Amino acid sequence: MSNDDWKSRLNIVYSTNPDFKYDTTEEEETPAPPKEKQPVKIRLDKRNRGGKTVTLVTGIEGSENDMASLAAMLKSKIGTGGSAKDGEIIIQGDFRNRVLELLVKEGYTKSRII
Repeated sequence: MSNDDWKSRLNIVYSTNPDFKYDTTEEEETPAPPKEKQPVKIRLDKRNRGGKTVTLVTGIEGSENDMASLAAMLKSKIGTGGSAKDGEIIIQGDFRNRVLELLVKEGYTKSRII
């Protein structure tokens, strides 16, 4: 591929400056701390959910893929729905104790219920 490949410049606004250089380097993700050192908080939440109760898991550091796979594991083991977005894992229903047990088995030893 040449340096002038248009696909590498997608989502970049056009510049009339002839000396402008496109910055196409991607930022590296910093490695997440080990699971044992991550202070994971588990709490019950009802705000802005139409009265529905959800278990909210916060404090997990890592890539979006890691969080999505952990959320999928929790949802399948508990047998309920949920999602992973904005650095949080949302599990439908009040499953704080069960989520704590599963996270400790996964190696998140600093997990606690708030």
